[in-house]
Amino acid sequence: SACAAVGWDEDRIAATAYLEDGAALAARDDVDVVIEATGNPRVGITHARAAIAAGKHIVMVNVEADVLAGPALASEARAAGVVYSMAYGDQPALVSEMVDWARATGFHVTAAGKGTKYLPAYHEVTPDDVWSHYGLTAQEAAAAGMNPQMFNSFLDGTKSAIEMVAIANACGLDVAEAGLAFPPCGVDDLAHVLRPRELGGQLDRRGMAETVSSLERDGRPVFRDLRWGVYVVLEAPNDYAAACFKQYGLPTDSTGRFASMYKPFHLIGLELSVSVLSAALRHEPTGQSREMRGTVAAVAKRDLKAGEVLDGEGGYTVWGKAQPIARAGHALPIGLAHGVAMTRDVARGAVLSFDDVTLGPDLVVDLYRGLIAG
Repeated sequence: SACAAVGWDEDRIAATAYLEDGAALAARDDVDVVIEATGNPRVGITHARAAIAAGKHIVMVNVEADVLAGPALASEARAAGVVYSMAYGDQPALVSEMVDWARATGFHVTAAGKGTKYLPAYHEVTPDDVWSHYGLTAQEAAAAGMNPQMFNSFLDGTKSAIEMVAIANACGLDVAEAGLAFPPCGVDDLAHVLRPRELGGQLDRRGMAETVSSLERDGRPVFRDLRWGVYVVLEAPNDYAAACFKQYGLPTDSTGRFASMYKPFHLIGLELSVSVLSAALRHEPTGQSREMRGTVAAVAKRDLKAGEVLDGEGGYTVWGKAQPIARAGHALPIGLAHGVAMTRDVARGAVLSFDDVTLGPDLVVDLYRGLIAG
C-alpha cells in the first residue's frame, strides 16, 4: 500500500520482494543500499551492522540510532569499505551540507540547526493531547494515518534534541550545557540572535547546534519563521569577507561580521534519493557522525514511580534533552528509555540515570557506554 501511494504500478509492486527480516534483506545480492527507516534505535543498530557486514551501504534515516551509536557504525562502515550516511531530506544531513559548504569557503561556523514550533510547556505534552497543538482532531489525524507518539516527539522537544545532537556529532559542534534554548527567531534575525552572548546574541559561545522557535514565548507567531527549514550562521574571517557579506546581500547582524544562510523547507523522504545515489555512485555520505559531542538524556515528564515501565520517545513518561557528553555522565539516553522498568521513584523534571532503570546485559548499552567514555 505504501508503494501504491507513491505511484508504483501493479506490475512493479508484484515484481518486488517484500521481506520481514532486515538482516535477510541486507544479505541479498540484488541490494546495493539499505535504507534504515524503522525509527527504533536498537533495531536500527542491528540492521546497520547487518548491512555493513554484508558489504552494503547504509542510509540511516533512523536518527535515534545514529545519536546512540553513529560514530561506531561509521567507523565499522569505513573499515568494511562501505558508506554509512545520514539521510538527505532530514535536517541533520541538510545542515551538514551547509556546514561543509561554509567551512570549504573559509568561513567560521558560529551556529547551525533548524526551526520548529516550540513553547516550554510542550515538554510535558502526551499523545493524548498532541493533536490540539497541530490544529487537528484525533479523528482527522487517524484518518491521515498519523502516529500520535511520533508526532508528539516532534512537539515535546525530543526530536529537536535528537537532531541537534546528530548535527553536533557530525559537524564537530557543541550543544549547550543547559540543553537547547529554542530562542524565538525569524530568518531575518538569525545572525543577530545566534551569535555569542558576549556580543549580544544568545549562544554560550561560537560553534553551537541550536533550534529556533517559530513562536514567541507568549504564543505569538515569529515574523518570517523558519519552522520547516535549516540554517547556518557564519562569521567572516577578515574585513574583506565581511565587506562581501554586505555587498552581495547576505543578511548580517549589526556588526556585519556575522551572516546567515538558510533553506526554508525540508522534504524528508522526497529527497532521500540524493543519499542513495551519493552512496552508490560517489561512495560519499550526505553527512556522517564522527564523534560523540552530545547525547539526548531522558527527562521525567511527571513524577515516576518504581515499577513503572518507560515508553520512550514521544510518549507519556519522558522527553529528550540535548546534553554535552561531558555533562551527560550517567544519564539514561532517550533511545534506551523504552520498555524498561523504573527501579525507584524519580521526580518530574529530573534527568534519569542508568541506576533508575532495570537494564540487563545489553550490547547496545555497552556500545553506547564505550563511545561516551571516549
